[in-house]
Amino acid sequence: MIGVAHYLTLAGLLFALSVAGIFLNRKNVIILLMCIELMLLAVNFNFITLSRFLGDAAGQVFVFFILTVAAAESAIGLAILVVLFRSRRSINVEELDSMKG
Repeated sequence: MIGVAHYLTLAGLLFALSVAGIFLNRKNVIILLMCIELMLLAVNFNFITLSRFLGDAAGQVFVFFILTVAAAESAIGLAILVVLFRSRRSINVEELDSMKG
């Protein structure tokens, strides 16, 4: 039978995978955004698991707020990425550190 520890372990592995993805890949902005979204997914997984285990709906309601913020973050991040690609012709993080002034 699958218990709470299994769900929390899976969420911990997802979180660790996203942190490793952020530290190992510092060149592609799209992969960095995907790792941040995976990190938020792991946190949501913890909220849902503990909410279900404790019998309280507050964690599930909080997940809806996190999903709303994550969707807005993705839309704004991709819009900024499109503008940067049009102006610089690259999405390499190392090339995006210089600013025009």
